[in-house]
Amino acid sequence: MSFLGSLSKDPKYQPGDPRNAEDISDLDVIISPHTKLPNRIPPGQTRTRKWPVLDAHGTPDVDLASWSFEVDGLVKHIRKWSLDDFMQLPAARVFADFHCVTRWSRLDNVWGGIPTREIARLAGVKPEAKFVLVSAYDFGWTTNVPIEFFLKEDSLLAWSHDGQPIPLEHGGPVRLIVPQLYAWKSAKWVKGVRFLEHDQAGYWEEGGYHMRGNPWTEGDGERFRWS
Repeated sequence: MSFLGSLSKDPKYQPGDPRNAEDISDLDVIISPHTKLPNRIPPGQTRTRKWPVLDAHGTPDVDLASWSFEVDGLVKHIRKWSLDDFMQLPAARVFADFHCVTRWSRLDNVWGGIPTREIARLAGVKPEAKFVLVSAYDFGWTTNVPIEFFLKEDSLLAWSHDGQPIPLEHGGPVRLIVPQLYAWKSAKWVKGVRFLEHDQAGYWEEGGYHMRGNPWTEGDGERFRWS
């Protein structure tokens, strides 16, 4: 089979130009603000038509029968859901771009899932909470997110991508999506979030990645702390 032939069989390959925000007429889709920019690709990034698979330790073995998601820390109510119960929460869809710190961007994605704002509302996040530490089934993996980005309108705990369940290798059954930060902040295989008053470095942050990770800041200052 030719290389182009193999790509044609990849359901996630994008053969044409990405859709723009104005092409999305569905009123039930939240439009991520960066999709409205004249140039949607941040400095130093290039567009990919594929959906590369990247992770720290390989795909974990996630048991769907015992899967749960817990919210704790600076909240009024510690909450925990099974997968069935989680899937019953009010859902939304988001049209957003996806920027990996390894310098590729995948434009034109529609994510479906539970708004992070809904999770925060149900748990009753306390005013002193300023950061979120996200934990995953990926061998104890964590990442940190400033609460103002975690609670953006376009941030989701996503279970679908372009209308299909998120594959395990891409973080299914549920992954975090924070479109306004680099994709390493959009943790795969999430199992919980903890609301904190003080920032706490996660896996990649302890290794030198930036504590915030904003792809729209020019240069590598938002990629690596030592730059």
